[in-house]
Amino acid sequence: MSATVLDLKGVSVLRAGAPAVSDLDLTVSAGEIVALLGLNGAGKSSLLRGIMGLEPVSAGIIQFRERDIAALSTAERARTGIGYCPEGRRLFPGMTVSDTLHAASGAPTAERVKRIAELIRLFPLLDHILEQESWSLSGGQQQIVAIARALMGRPEILLLDEPSLGLAPVICRDLFPAIRHLADRGGAILLAEQSLSQALAVADRIAVMHRGKLVLAAPAPEVSHDRLKRLMLSEGEPG
Repeated sequence: MSATVLDLKGVSVLRAGAPAVSDLDLTVSAGEIVALLGLNGAGKSSLLRGIMGLEPVSAGIIQFRERDIAALSTAERARTGIGYCPEGRRLFPGMTVSDTLHAASGAPTAERVKRIAELIRLFPLLDHILEQESWSLSGGQQQIVAIARALMGRPEILLLDEPSLGLAPVICRDLFPAIRHLADRGGAILLAEQSLSQALAVADRIAVMHRGKLVLAAPAPEVSHDRLKRLMLSEGEPG
């Protein structure tokens, strides 16, 4: 059985001072993708931001590799092995793709070059856009750069917030198999998504949120598309 990388116990998160996540339990293990599903406002982004220390956790325990990380800053959480790709990509203007990737790691230059070469094998598109300014790229290209940036630190777990948002289907067809490949190599991934089809195609386990609460956690093969839609819309389970 794979080791647990991230363990959330009774976690509650505040957003703008208001409860956004309530009493949530969830684990993510090495080599698996847990898809965190829910509509806008369900609390998915707030949970990821809470894990990264970007929003206050008002209750519960967040453990990374069996270590309570409550006292760690966002930067310290990143250095200890938690990668984060936020919704909206948030790339810096005036920087090329190469600059963006190099700036994301404090490793020596030779090691950064090696890591970029590894990322090009994962995302071949990068090889063609390294010297382009990040902000000049299409939305799909920017998303790949944002994920690559998060991977430059070689995290043990990657938190992905709505990677398919606004992307053309052809980009998603390339992006999600690469995400699956990361898990198959032993990485742990917590994937916040609204797209049921994309999530079900790659996830090992499904966790559904509604109004800040976890309403379902189950192996992906055991959950039908229709059941997920009902839960996300808070129609509940059939009687």
